[in-house]
Formats: sequence, structure tokens, C-alpha cells
Amino acid sequence: MTEPTLFAKSGFLRLRLNLAYDGTNFSGWGKQPDRRTVQNELESALQKLTRVPVDTVVAGRTDAGVHATGQVIHVDIPELEIGPYSKKDHWNIDELPYRLNRILDEDIRVLAASIAPPGFHARFSALRRHYVYKILDANRVILPLRRFDIAPWYRPLHLDLLNESSKLLLGENDFAAFCKFREGSTTIRTLETFSWTRNDEGCLVATVVADAFCYSMVRNLVGAVVCVADGRFPSEWIADVLNNRQRISDSLVFPSRGLTLTQVDYPPEEELLTRIAATLRRRGEQSENEVEG
Repeated sequence: MTEPTLFAKSGFLRLRLNLAYDGTNFSGWGKQPDRRTVQNELESALQKLTRVPVDTVVAGRTDAGVHATGQVIHVDIPELEIGPYSKKDHWNIDELPYRLNRILDEDIRVLAASIAPPGFHARFSALRRHYVYKILDANRVILPLRRFDIAPWYRPLHLDLLNESSKLLLGENDFAAFCKFREGSTTIRTLETFSWTRNDEGCLVATVVADAFCYSMVRNLVGAVVCVADGRFPSEWIADVLNNRQRISDSLVFPSRGLTLTQVDYPPEEELLTRIAATLRRRGEQSENEVEG
């Protein structure tokens, strides 16, 4: 694993940006040639302001169609603002969200900008990521304005069965059965919360919290527990799938549109470097165990 850059180099300033976006018309977070992605759009806007190439680092790489209300990134920019309309002075950080939002399309918004504390790394110093997933079951009609963040399901789902089966997945596990394979990536994660409620609109809302997530993991987990909640399998089937580590069928994976990244947690400033070291050490140990196994 490549060692992360923990500090901005001389003459540069590390910023933390909080983002929200509607993922409907994006091919995910990460840069891809000839595709519209959140990272492409954001880095283009940043480059227009800073007049230098920039590289952003994100807390969680959302898939195509997945939304965010609490995404976090960091980016290193020149300490001084240089340009025809600047006074060659330090950046006014408070103005950056407004200036970036004037450049960006309306499906991405910069919510806040701040100078990152020393050692802040959007990905490796994060403690956990929070997602929600929304389903409207029993083939009920989704209102047009809500169609972008609620997934439909044609069968009625039992709330108690959703929670019963979801509990079986909590803790540190190898979630290989619920992740798309990526070369060199571990599938060991600690799932801290996986619980369901039914809101006032009648939607089933899952709260899913983990130290990190594998590619497509949340949508795989949702699809699996729905198989229990609509009566196709008993709750014990979930434990068998987890333990056997045999990937579930793609036909069970739920759509992106119901999924939103809502929050990323970080430790206090004085613990950032310790958290990075722990994250890298743990992932290194997990990768070694994969090779040995």
C-alpha cells in the first residue's frame, strides 16, 4: 500500500471540504476518462480557482448513482491566491464554498471549507462512515420528487425480520460474500450498526455504520436481508452466506439510488496521526492474512 501524504508540502495549504451531491448523473466519485464523476468536476472547479493541478483525497469512494450529504475530502492548494482578480494574498477560506459553488453544477455543493489540522487525511484518519438506505416496499408509488433517493420493492417487507437478519452481520467479519472483488483490497470490515426503522412516509430506512466499506458492500447487505424480510430465506441463511464467503448473486444487489453517505467521523486533532498509523497497520495485517490464507 502506498504511504499517504500526511502533510501539505512547503508553500501549500491543506483544506478540508465537506460536500453534498446528487449521484444520479455521476459515474461515481473516482476519476474516469470520458465519464462525468464527482472527483472530475470538483478538481476542475478547484483548478480554475487555484490555477494549478490538484488532487483530492476522499473519505469514501461512492459508486455510480450513490448520493452524499456528508462527504469529506482534503486537497492541498497553494498558500497564496494568484490570479488577475487577487491581491496575491492568503485565501479567504470562508469565501471558498461560495466561489466553488458558482463554478460547479447544482448537483454538487460545497457545504464548508476549513484549514485541515496537521496530519488530517480524509481517508485514513476517518474512524467510521455512516450511510442510510431507503426502500418503499409493497409496490407502493414513489412520489416523483423522491424517486432519486428511494429504491422500490414490490413485496412487503417485515421490519422485525430486517432487523433480526441485519444483527447477524454486526462485528468484525470478512465480508467477501457482500463485496465486489478488487485486486489488493481486503474485505475484512467492522460493521458497527445495521438497523432499520419505518419513517412517517412509510419508507424503510437502514442506518449502516462501519469503519470502512468494500466496493458495493452496503447495497449487497441490503439485498441479502431483504431476501429474509420478504420470506424467501430464513434468517440463518445470512449467517451461512457470511461464513461461506461465497459472493451473492448480482441479482440481489439493490440499486444505487436508495443509498446516501451521510457522515464521516474523525478523532480529535491530537489523535489524527495515531489513527492513520492504526488504520494502515490493520489493513497491512489483513492483506497479509489474505495472502497466507
